[in-house]
Amino acid sequence: MSAPDVVAKKLSSQLIAGFPSDADWQLASRISFCADWQGKNADPQRSTEVRLLWSPEELYLRFECRYRELFTFQSADRPDGRKDHLWDRDVAEAFLQSDRFGEKYYREFEVSPNGFWIDLEITPDPKPIDLNSGLRRTVLLDESRRFWIAQLAIPIKSITSEFGPEKPWRANFFRCEGRDPERAYLAWRATNTPQPQFHVPEAFGVLTFEGKCTFPPATHILHL
Repeated sequence: MSAPDVVAKKLSSQLIAGFPSDADWQLASRISFCADWQGKNADPQRSTEVRLLWSPEELYLRFECRYRELFTFQSADRPDGRKDHLWDRDVAEAFLQSDRFGEKYYREFEVSPNGFWIDLEITPDPKPIDLNSGLRRTVLLDESRRFWIAQLAIPIKSITSEFGPEKPWRANFFRCEGRDPERAYLAWRATNTPQPQFHVPEAFGVLTFEGKCTFPPATHILHL
């Protein structure tokens, strides 16, 4: 097996209001990126840091995103914040693939600076399928310092029915920000397509899971 590109560490304590504690996030491995989908034009003012944690029930993602200017939808399609075509505005994205590596079968999760979200099942069919994963999220926006932080709690059963931490996944992470013609398409692992394109599963990195959880799941969950 090739060396992991990113590691999801096990939780070391119970959830707090449905999400990992600050102490757990501090212990989490992290990756960062600020270059475009071709690995060019690095822009530290649009840097993105991603951290990952896991429990037997959920995968937790934390995006910390620096930005130049906000460009978001002002209303969602549903009261719970779901917004179709969310990728047409500012978003952070995670593409997660538990099997069929290199093929166009994976899950896509997106969150915006104002808390809207979308989750999709991606297949070779040109029309993505609504995943209805049951994800939860929180978003903190600090306009004075020009950054936003999003946490996602994604039920693992929405990604795979046969989860085992010993089996690696594939993953990629992205950001879209700004308005045309200056819109930025940023990628952790470059897809190297002529035009901006994130759906290139052969470019995904390796995601591994560290350790085993030894405590029961939390019973208190906060919904945004």
